[in-house]
Amino acid sequence: MWYNYFKIALRNLFRQKAFSFINIFGLAIGMACSILILFWVQDELSYDRFHAHADQLYRITVSMPDIKAAVSAAPMGAALRAGIPEVKNTARLWRSTNIFSVGERKFEEKRVFFADASFLSLFSFPLQQGDPKTALQRPDGILITKAMAEKYFGQQQALGQLIRLDNRANFVVTGVLVNLPTNSHLQFDFILPISFIGQTNQDLKDNSWGNFNFYTYVQLHENAIISPLSFQKLNQQVNRFLRKHYDKLQINFQLQPVTSIHLHSNLRSDLPGQGSIQYVRIFSVVAVFILAVACINFMNLATARSTRRAKEVGLRKVIGAQRHQLIGQFLGESLIISFLALLLALILVWALLPSFNHLANKDLTINFQDGKLIVRLLGIALITGLLSGSYPAIFLSGFQPVKVLKGAFKMGIGSIFFRHSLVVTQFVVSIVLLIGTAVVYQQLDYLQNKHLGFEKENLVHLPLTGELQEKPQILRFVLKQNPLTSHFTTISDLPTNLTSGSIDVYWEGKAPAWQPTFSEIAVDADFISVFKMKLLGGRNFSKSLQSDTANYLVNETALRLMGMDLTTAIGKSLTFSGVKGTIIGVVQDFNFRPMQQAIEPLVLYYRPQNEIIVVRTPPGSTAATIQALAKIHQQLNPAFPFTYNFLDQDLANLYQSEQRLGRLFNGFALLAIFISCLGLYGLSAFMAEQRTKEIGVRKVLGASVFDIVYLLSKNFTKLLVIAILIAVPLSWWAMHSWLENYAYRVGVSGIVLVAACLTALVIAGLTVSYESIKAAMVNPVKSLKNE
Repeated sequence: MWYNYFKIALRNLFRQKAFSFINIFGLAIGMACSILILFWVQDELSYDRFHAHADQLYRITVSMPDIKAAVSAAPMGAALRAGIPEVKNTARLWRSTNIFSVGERKFEEKRVFFADASFLSLFSFPLQQGDPKTALQRPDGILITKAMAEKYFGQQQALGQLIRLDNRANFVVTGVLVNLPTNSHLQFDFILPISFIGQTNQDLKDNSWGNFNFYTYVQLHENAIISPLSFQKLNQQVNRFLRKHYDKLQINFQLQPVTSIHLHSNLRSDLPGQGSIQYVRIFSVVAVFILAVACINFMNLATARSTRRAKEVGLRKVIGAQRHQLIGQFLGESLIISFLALLLALILVWALLPSFNHLANKDLTINFQDGKLIVRLLGIALITGLLSGSYPAIFLSGFQPVKVLKGAFKMGIGSIFFRHSLVVTQFVVSIVLLIGTAVVYQQLDYLQNKHLGFEKENLVHLPLTGELQEKPQILRFVLKQNPLTSHFTTISDLPTNLTSGSIDVYWEGKAPAWQPTFSEIAVDADFISVFKMKLLGGRNFSKSLQSDTANYLVNETALRLMGMDLTTAIGKSLTFSGVKGTIIGVVQDFNFRPMQQAIEPLVLYYRPQNEIIVVRTPPGSTAATIQALAKIHQQLNPAFPFTYNFLDQDLANLYQSEQRLGRLFNGFALLAIFISCLGLYGLSAFMAEQRTKEIGVRKVLGASVFDIVYLLSKNFTKLLVIAILIAVPLSWWAMHSWLENYAYRVGVSGIVLVAACLTALVIAGLTVSYESIKAAMVNPVKSLKNE
């Protein structure tokens, strides 16, 4: 019996080639999209789960009334290990950018960590060479990745070799790490012992509880947490223990599971490259929708063409076939189509994976030796086959043989309504994705082009290292001599993603218990002019006034928070981080963090020499300015490599996740539209075929081509209009919810809604019109010759 069903299924596939192609190709595209998204979601959910003790690893985070941060104080780890029995081990990390050199080859490296010797005991980063137990014990030992070993030493063995740090200290390579997996929130190229900076880092020297500059990780004992309730109790215990050192501050501490850092870590001062659980949910829903759109094609075409198999069903029932047998037959046919589509989908995934990796910034691969992956893929095909074939199987198996064999069979109103509902659903999904794509791009364009309160273009910045920092007066003199580099300033931090701040702020009338956080930047007297900011009141810092080192500029938000205005603020006393001074000016608000966050209170304080130099290049002379800076750097600081960046590019990099979201949304929206139109094409072709004689009669009676096209297209147009009426409010709600994550955002404009709807209408109209025009152009003699 099953062999017979299989033969009939294959016969139907080959007999109706166009119908079979549309079904298989549509399902294959839907499956390919879903598989790609499955790979991406799997990768996002797998972060940091490869560590042997992943379920025991936590990070200490801190929260105050207006900020949450991923950093903690230097002594916290040791204090927890000594004071909380559940804590088995701890490790601290301190992020840095350094110059490394081997011989004459020098590079600036930004992925550098200084870590406690216990680091490799907590985290499972395997060594290719070296002993993990002793690799970080030496104060002059350094761990490097395999990629860095090849970069610095080529084919030589790296173990035991010397690497020079910042032209001042030699380190011995005590271990070579296997290249880090991409699904780790810790991404680094070098690990150095934290004891090396113990004599120079003020937090370590003083064992300071007041500054939060370290990432502190905790390993708990195996049975320390056995339930959510026990985790909550331990969190409370840790919080009470640490708050003893901050009895006058409104501050709380939490243990954050390492496995949740990547997707649930919207924290200040966090490590770069974090993901978002929101995007995982969005793309999971998109995957389901696209697969559903492909399944709807199958349902639509199968039920629309049901009259062709009505007599087959009637005959089978007459000779004794039961309904469950017919359901099994039709489900079997849909499963065959589904598994053929899976094979084609895997070919498409293999071909598209490099491009998808580029768009998503991933390094995903297909491993057919992974048993779980094979089960998941077969599960997708099985679910797709059952889902897409269920309604056609139930519908076809329900035909009454008496009516069918008498030729009195007609499609019921319920069946037509259901089919129309499926078409509407398809285009609702497609329109929602189109609108989502447009809104994401609008928001991204807004983020990149909004005026930030300063002119971000033509700003080049470079770190002040080596001789540049030690001889600031000579550097200033040389820069001033060249008109290309004469417009410059030095600052402590770039106003792109500022993390430094203080709650140690006092002014007249402040409530003692209130502890708002003020961000801070150390600047020189040229900061306002180089960044082209607007001074709203008071005066700027002056190079000639030594007393300005105890004076402050504040932004408008700080003014409002302190209950002052422009007329009353100038001359008011302000104490910041223990230094009492005076407010001498108010600068217009400017964005110094990503625009997901609102502008916060900011204090600018005067320091003539800082860590970063920013040069405003003359318009059209950027390349010449870079050359001039390179020459100056070579003259004054030859021991360090010349490195620079553009401020506007730094700002653009803050929105890489939005850029990737936009590109992926765009691709999936186009594919959803394509799959919908593929089904619509098949449906319109079948409808035109069913009404061949009617079209012939109408043409004989004088109907024009336009009349015929209108006749065949109007029903589909009505369905699209219904889809638009459903999709527009749904899209507005979904995108409005997404935009609420941004303090500064666009609205969901009517133009976007109208444009997306018109695009869907035009594409669908062209799809339907092709078959309609083809049917209308047929000579009526051919369609009526048998009458």
